[in-house]
Amino acid sequence: MFAPNWTLADVAEHAVDFWLTTEDLPVPENRVTTDQDGRIHLAYTPTNDEEADRLYHELKKILNHVGMAEHHVLRKNFYMDMAIPLAGCAHQAGTCRFGTDPATSVLDVNCKAHELDNLYVIDTSFFPSIGAVNPALTAMANALRVGEHIRQRIAP
Repeated sequence: MFAPNWTLADVAEHAVDFWLTTEDLPVPENRVTTDQDGRIHLAYTPTNDEEADRLYHELKKILNHVGMAEHHVLRKNFYMDMAIPLAGCAHQAGTCRFGTDPATSVLDVNCKAHELDNLYVIDTSFFPSIGAVNPALTAMANALRVGEHIRQRIAP
């Protein structure tokens, strides 16, 4: 530990935390694959570093404008590195592109696999992107939508 608990508690009583996050834009080359031995590989290129820096700069400007001096804003890596490695990703999305053309997508607009009549993917795999927020409620809403589609297909 780098500091006694009482100092951290004192700082916490006088601190305001902001969580800044931006959206990674979809990149077709970002993908999950497996090799012949079944090992999983993730190809990922971040697309939001510049936007994240601009957002951080805007926060500092706003806080300075309301009387909080710029030097009171501590860079995120002052206390912790917030760049989460790939192994720490919790909200994967976009691994099963959807659309109307089987040549460029694996799922149709109802999240059914183009080439299999009984396979639906209703998790966040079909999302083109997440929008920098927890996707749980959107995934649940889509599951209800697709469930209704399946119900109508089975019992018209």
